[in-house]
Amino acid sequence: MRPYALIDLHCDTLTDCMYAGSNIIDTLDDPARTLSLTSIPKDIHWAQFFAVFVPDELRGEKAIRFFDDACANFDRQMRKFADRVSPCRNVADMERAWAAGKTAAFLSVENGSAFAGDLSRIGKTKRQGVCAVTLTWNGENELGSGNVTDRGLTDFGRAAVREIERCGILIDVSHLNAGLADVFETAERPFLATHSNARAICAHKRNLTDVQIKEMVRRGCLIGLNYYGPFLRDGGAVRSLDDVYRHVAHFFDLGARKNLALGSDFDGAVLPPCLDSPEKAADFYEYLLSRGVSQQDADGIFFENARTFLRKNLG
Repeated sequence: MRPYALIDLHCDTLTDCMYAGSNIIDTLDDPARTLSLTSIPKDIHWAQFFAVFVPDELRGEKAIRFFDDACANFDRQMRKFADRVSPCRNVADMERAWAAGKTAAFLSVENGSAFAGDLSRIGKTKRQGVCAVTLTWNGENELGSGNVTDRGLTDFGRAAVREIERCGILIDVSHLNAGLADVFETAERPFLATHSNARAICAHKRNLTDVQIKEMVRRGCLIGLNYYGPFLRDGGAVRSLDDVYRHVAHFFDLGARKNLALGSDFDGAVLPPCLDSPEKAADFYEYLLSRGVSQQDADGIFFENARTFLRKNLG
């Protein structure tokens, strides 16, 4: 059995090898990438969040220039491949894309360094089509620090959380560690962890603790399962989809049945053979059913939980 739809909350395909020498390439339909428009199964309604990943070493004007170039590349490819993909800012856009037989493409940012320490840039990124922002990557930026330190959000980071919410952009807390506690204190709306797993199952500190997961469930947040081996299994040697299912079962045990989604990290990490293509990701649906997961819960993970969350929280 195939899923009706698949909503993937995170990939790095847009900026993975964005430039080949001095030539801008078609990152969204590049056969060298794990994810491409051509590789997406034709019999599934697909929605993909394409992240502009800003490397930690880019700050200030360099970060702004990188972000603006990536946005321009996204817009160019939306026009070039308009027969197969549509840019989306909300669920209504997504469902129109699906009705037309197209992939629904949402634009996101991974690393708040794209704001360059300027609150006014948050509204500008909204106008450029950004729907979600991962506050940090692994290291530090003007908003705070990712999982490589125990430092939380800065004063600017707290102000940015409030402004991001005001502008109608979704906050993404993947990559945070101590800073997630500051988001809990500051945020007033439900938010995302677009590509994070359960730390009780795999001890990597990029993963969410049970306490964090329970609080996110209480707030109506959304959590996308990450396919990267070191976030799925201690040591990273993923043997089969059983290693992913262990996370699913744990999230369900913590009450996250309506909060769990998919966040592949395509083209942002080396993925295990059982999940290293869109076709194999789609096959995870049949696997879940074979493990006794109900069709309703499998639909929830693949698209319904994300669609419900986006309908409520993304204007």
